[in-house]
This record gives sequence, structure tokens and C-alpha cells, in this order.
Amino acid sequence: MASAIILMPFYSKFLTVEVFGALSIYFAFALLVQIVVAYSFDASLYLNFHEYKKDEKQLSIFISSAFVFILLLSTAVGLLLAVTGNLIFEWVFKDDEISFLPFGILSVATGIFQALFKVNNSLLQTQQKPIDFLWSNVVSFGLIASLTILGLYIFPNSLWGPVGGKLVGALISAAWVLSRIFKQFGIHFNWHLLKSTFVFNNSSLIYQIQQWFINYYDRILILALISKTTVGYYDLSLKLLLAIDFVLTGLNSSFHAKVIGKVNEQKQKASSIEINRYYYGLTGISILAVVGSILLFPPIIEYFFSAPYHAAIPLLPFAALVYLLRPLRLSVAMPYAALKYSRPLPYFYLCIALIKIGLLYFFIQRWGVFGAIASTLVTYVIEIIILFVGIRNQYKFKFNSFKLVIAPMLVGLSIIILEPLFGYNFTWLVHIFYSILGISVLLWAYRNEITLVKL
Repeated sequence: MASAIILMPFYSKFLTVEVFGALSIYFAFALLVQIVVAYSFDASLYLNFHEYKKDEKQLSIFISSAFVFILLLSTAVGLLLAVTGNLIFEWVFKDDEISFLPFGILSVATGIFQALFKVNNSLLQTQQKPIDFLWSNVVSFGLIASLTILGLYIFPNSLWGPVGGKLVGALISAAWVLSRIFKQFGIHFNWHLLKSTFVFNNSSLIYQIQQWFINYYDRILILALISKTTVGYYDLSLKLLLAIDFVLTGLNSSFHAKVIGKVNEQKQKASSIEINRYYYGLTGISILAVVGSILLFPPIIEYFFSAPYHAAIPLLPFAALVYLLRPLRLSVAMPYAALKYSRPLPYFYLCIALIKIGLLYFFIQRWGVFGAIASTLVTYVIEIIILFVGIRNQYKFKFNSFKLVIAPMLVGLSIIILEPLFGYNFTWLVHIFYSILGISVLLWAYRNEITLVKL
């Protein structure tokens, strides 16, 4: 995942912001293909693994059948897109430079190879093979990164370098996966065994496609309503802020199982002081990460990226706002996993996806690229409200509103108010103020706990 950030200076050096905008579209398309052909086996494999692990023969048949099914589905999707892909691209993009041939079809292949690798990642985690998991990902990342950089040197300011480099790296990784899977489990295909998993897979697939539209459809609309150049520097701002996402997601993963275990121990399902402390701490980290990113990323962009990419700098403070809400969103989403209450989620996220797309159309036409950021923020608030209302009858929320809600809101409101007024003329002073404000808010929120610390 870090390649999205690590490779950015190379993209900036060898690609114009317009070409990088087109690359963002093709990468988003490859991800959509990956989601479809993986068919949610990356999400469901661990459930079936534990169901069949006592019967080694049955387990081998199931895992092998799953990978054979992905290959068959990939062939069907590839053939379908080979016939219809050009028509779809002409209808969606209406831009001669975003065409299905050749880079669209290469992105289809990349998505297929990435799907095989991602499902194997899930299997390695389920098998509790952390060393294999680590090195397979390190080698795959090294291949993709080195081949991409080589491609950029050979084909500067062309999509052949990054698209071709990622394709070859993903191909080698997928070939290793298939050789490993079929060597370990043999080649089998049992339709009846697979069919039993489709109820879960169908729901999960719908959810993943909805998430793709929520997270990536903004690039397509910006391309349609503004330009590839805007897509380029908009995508740069979001990719740099993935650093915050890595921190918050990693920390949440570290305590998520413990929190679910605490909920399962309860007779009356409700938040507790012990559970809430995790999310209070995560909120504190999110505040520090947001104000730190706003302070540090603008000079990084100015130093490492060419001038056309500098248009991303004014977007950063506003794009970072959504991460202030991430801990609250994680806290209201957690009970769905703890209570295994997933049935309403596809309906919830269908509403959220439709709201996001509608807001994108309306806001982008009124406020340009800032409208895309505003639609993301508004949709995120709506998502939190929907998730909260949807679970409140099964799970009772009790928490310190200042630590979880008011503190990030104070920082967020200061950014919304001060950035348009003073952010351009007094950039350093305003961004330093955000850091001082964030630290001050946290010191106030944790004033009682600080007095208990013994140095």
C-alpha cells in the first residue's frame, strides 16, 4: 500500500500532472476489476478455512477450487471487456486520451493478477504464516516498484512505464501464487463446495463495489467535469494523506480483536470505559496526524514535486478533515462486526454511495475540486449517522463526547474557518497554529489523566 506514496516522487519527475491524472483513472479501473474477479474470496476464505481445516482433503479441494473459479471468472470478465470495454470507456470518459486500448486492457490484466495475489494474502494470514506473508509482499512490492521506476526511465511522460511496470510485477507475483497454490493443494474444481460460499461472497462483493464507488468515483467525475490535470493533483493530495490512513488503520487493527472480545463477554452489549479508551486514543492520534500532515506535506510537495503538482497544496488541509472523523466512524462500525450484524450494510452503503455520487455531481459543478472534497466530508458524516442509528437498538453507546466528538470538531472547524481566510497569505503561521491548537485540545481533554502520570 505504501507504494502509492513511495512512487509519487518518481511519477512527479517523469510524468506531467495530466498524464498522472490519466494513470490514476487506469489504476482505479484495475482495482475495480480486481474486486470483481476476486469475488470476495479474500474476505470469505478465512471462514471456510476454519470450517474445513480438520479435513485436509476437503480443505485442499476447496482452496484449489476457489483459485480455479477466480481464473474462470477472470477469463469470462476479460473476454467480456475485450468486446465491450471500448464502448464502455467511450460512454463513461468521453476523452480520447482515456481509451480502453491499450492501457484499459492492460489494466484489466493487472486487476486479475492483483486479485490472485490478494486472495493468497488472505490465505497466508488465515494459515498464520506471517513470514511467508511478509516476504511475498516485500518481493511483490519490490518487483512492482523497481519495474515501474525502470519503465518511467525508459518511457518518460508515457503511461507505458507505470502501467507496464505494474503489470509485469503483478504477473510475476500471480504466477508465484498459482504455482504455490496448485503445488500445495493440487488442481481441483468442486462446484457444489464453492456454491455454499456464494451467499456470503455475493453480499461482500456488493459491499466492496459500493466502497469502490464511494472512494474512487470522484476521479471519474472530476475528469468528466473538469480535466485530467485536476485529477492528477487531486489524486496526489489524497495519496499523500494515505500516510494518516496507514497509521489509523494499523492501530485499529491492533486492538480491534480485543474490543470485539470485550463486547462478546458482555450480557448487555454496550460501550464501556475500557472499550472507549481505545477510540479516545485513536482520536488523539488522528488529531496529531492531521495537524502534522498539514504542516509537513506542503514543503515536501514544493521540494520533491514539479510546479504543476503544487496545486495539490491548498487541497491538503481540507482533504485531511475526513481523518478527524475516522475514529468515530470506526467506533460506530465496530458493533456490526462484534454482533455479526451485516445484513443491513449493503442497503446502508447503497444509500451512502448514491448520496456521494449525487453530492459529487452537484458540488463539483459549483465549487470544482473543492466540491469533491466537500462531498466526501458530508458523505462521511452521513455514513456515521446511518451506522449509529442502524445499530443503536442492539448496542448502547456511552462515551466522553469531548474526547471522541468535540475535540476533533474544534480542530476541524478551525481549519474550515481559518484556511480560506489566512491559509494562502500566512501559510506557515496558520499551519503551526493548527498544531498548537491540536496539542492544546488534547492536553485539556486528558488533563485528569496527565495528573496521574508519575515521571
